[in-house]
Amino acid sequence: MGRLRVAVAMLPILANALSVSVGELIEEQVAGTPSKRGPIPKLQKQIEQVSLLPRTKQKFVMYMLDTVINQQSAG
Repeated sequence: MGRLRVAVAMLPILANALSVSVGELIEEQVAGTPSKRGPIPKLQKQIEQVSLLPRTKQKFVMYMLDTVINQQSAG
């Protein structure tokens, strides 16, 4: 995963958008775990783009994802 510099004030907003804690956003890679290098997967890029959308659009995307995931696990 790449590194990105963001203002400290943005961390709670990003954490909320990604449904993670601020600690998870700034957590260093676990010692002994090799870092993966190469291009950023398409899904990761999309998640980053969704996190920049207005909150209402983020909720819509999350709703759609939940719907698809729930249909897959039910079927």
